[in-house]
Amino acid sequence: MLTETAYAKINLALHVRRRRDDGYHELETLFAFVDDGDRLAARPSQQDSLATTGEFAPAIDDPFGNIVAKALGKLPHGPGWAVDLEKRLPVAAGLGGGSADAGAVFRLVEQAHGLPDDWARRAAALGADVPACVLSRACIGTGIGTDLEEVPNDLAGTPVLLINPRVPMPTGPVFKGWDGQDRGPMPSGSLVQIALDGRNDLEAPARALQPVIGEVLTALRQTGAFLSRMSGSGATCFALYDQTADRDAAVASLADRHPDWWQMSGALR
Repeated sequence: MLTETAYAKINLALHVRRRRDDGYHELETLFAFVDDGDRLAARPSQQDSLATTGEFAPAIDDPFGNIVAKALGKLPHGPGWAVDLEKRLPVAAGLGGGSADAGAVFRLVEQAHGLPDDWARRAAALGADVPACVLSRACIGTGIGTDLEEVPNDLAGTPVLLINPRVPMPTGPVFKGWDGQDRGPMPSGSLVQIALDGRNDLEAPARALQPVIGEVLTALRQTGAFLSRMSGSGATCFALYDQTADRDAAVASLADRHPDWWQMSGALR
């Protein structure tokens, strides 16, 4: 049996530059990945199958249309695989959960058979975040997020806390609420400098749709984090800490004050 983690994706910065003629948005984003997420296991079978468990499994109501099944269909992997997916990341949460699952499938196939030379094109056909999630390493994404440039990672090992107020946030309405104003390019420099000097242009429209995101950010900014921001199109927010003890204190404090909020803690890869 092969196993793989679908690492949670966060956008340390997300700059929306313009709406393209094809309907997509021109983006500049700094991808980072947490050392935890969904968990997948695969074993040889006569045909492909998918069994889903975990807290957020009920949100996947079409197993045949799930991106894991679609990813299997994109890659040669023998007669078939029986895949078990433990869905630990919330859905429509700004964490690339589905994309991360697809990325994990690509890595499983890489373990067993290697990947075709055009794996990035096949991954992009599944979603703009999927190529980055296949790599699951810090990188800059441009275009619609599929043009990737790996960068030296001076944030590896940084303690991180993810908080989701358990409200789904579909990407479409958030982008529709963006005001169309180009606020300038993503800054250059080290990973930590880009993160600190960057922004998330989707935070304002997401907060307009779900004001609880502002409550999450306020709570995180009271925990001693050196950076707190919304990830992707929300509603998950993250906080980065200098010390593991500070993160763990935040975990305990927020669990006590907001027991209904979903949490995941770990470190950046």
